[in-house]
Amino acid sequence: MGPCTRETTVAGVEPLHRLRVDIENCRACPRLVEWREQVAREKRAAFRDQDYWGKAVPGFGDGDAGLLVVGLAPAAHGANRTGRMFTGDRSGDWLYRALYRAGYANQPESIDQDDGLELTGAWITSPVKCAPPANKPTADERAECKPFLDREFELLTNLKVVVALGGIGYASVCQYLGIRPRPKFGHGVEVPLDSGLTVLCSYHVSQQNTFTGRLTEEMLDGVFSRARELTG
Repeated sequence: MGPCTRETTVAGVEPLHRLRVDIENCRACPRLVEWREQVAREKRAAFRDQDYWGKAVPGFGDGDAGLLVVGLAPAAHGANRTGRMFTGDRSGDWLYRALYRAGYANQPESIDQDDGLELTGAWITSPVKCAPPANKPTADERAECKPFLDREFELLTNLKVVVALGGIGYASVCQYLGIRPRPKFGHGVEVPLDSGLTVLCSYHVSQQNTFTGRLTEEMLDGVFSRARELTG
């Protein structure tokens, strides 16, 4: 994968690289393809001089990860611009600061793919790989993308903890893991499984939550501190 991951040091490098290529080349959902490319052409004024990624966004991190962070989808002017999950927007600012404080990231900022960020013991992804209009993928689009998340779970063989950011991420995780009945989503909810894997829930780091105080940095730190306890 890219220069900012540790994937080249692990046995799963070739399958993870193939997965990345498959994701980047995916054009399965016409509505999402049209939207992500329209955003990349029209751009936001603050980024008018930048080249937007404008493609599906693969997962990012350490192929030997014990922690998997699952969000919703790339942000139109964040990951859809930079090509890296939770990079270049305020949601990512919150997430990477928390990962840094918990010891999973070497720096608290994620600006672009060449900023030197490395994750150790963590992998970040989403169940939908393209930026959706109004941040709302359809059920069919979520289903179309599901095999990519399934492959990530299968390739990340050392997972101990999954942090689900928001209800859609949580539902996708529960679907893959076969969690039935599914405990009600809520910040701090913990779902231990017989396999030894633990699912931790957090409100999403969206501005809707962080600006209103529904999610504070202390609350987010609590989730990742617990993840650190479980992953060691």
